[in-house]
Order: sequence, then structure tokens, then C-alpha cells
Amino acid sequence: MERETHTIDAKNQSVGRLAVKVGILLRGKHKPDYAPHKDDGDFVIVQNVKDMRISGNKLEQKTFKRHSGYLGSLKETPLKELIKKNPLEVLRKAVWGMMPKNKLRANQIKRLKSE
Repeated sequence: MERETHTIDAKNQSVGRLAVKVGILLRGKHKPDYAPHKDDGDFVIVQNVKDMRISGNKLEQKTFKRHSGYLGSLKETPLKELIKKNPLEVLRKAVWGMMPKNKLRANQIKRLKSE
């Protein structure tokens, strides 16, 4: 099995539609010998991540939440703040949610890189 490297330009592309394309390449669904239990996906390099298009009022309203498990430890990060700090993390979270919830997901998402 040889892994190819795909380069995608994210300029003026919607985050969700871009995440679908990236997810298909990471899982290897574009290959003729695809099987859900095999990790045959390719490497994906995304260029111009900071120029992705966010539709609607998501930039103002969407928040990402994380919780440590302790009482009162809920942290919320607005989308606008996360894009300024690390735009690839927004795409990574979108792709992460689209991947199957099994042991392959962590290894497949590691092959997502940015330029």
C-alpha cells in the first residue's frame, strides 16, 4: 500500500464541503480497493486554510466547548477566536466529526496537514 499526498486549496471553500473532501481522502474511499476496516487513506495538505469561507452567522454565534469533568470547568471558545489562533483546528474539528467513531479515526486524522 502506497499513500499519495493530495494538496487542496481551501480558498473560498465552505468549511463543511471542504471537510467532506478531506475526509474521503483520509479514509481512502476514493480507491477501488476500499474497505471500511482498512486504513488505506492518503495524506492531505490543505493550503490557504485561513481563507476558508464561513457561511451565515456562524462566525459570531458558533462556540466550541470542552469540559475536564470537574464541576464548573466548562470552557467555551468562539469560532472567531479559534480561526485567529489556529484556522486548521476548525477544519480538523469538522473532519473529526465526520469520521467514523472507531479506533481508525485517530490515526487517519494525523495525516491532515497544513501549509
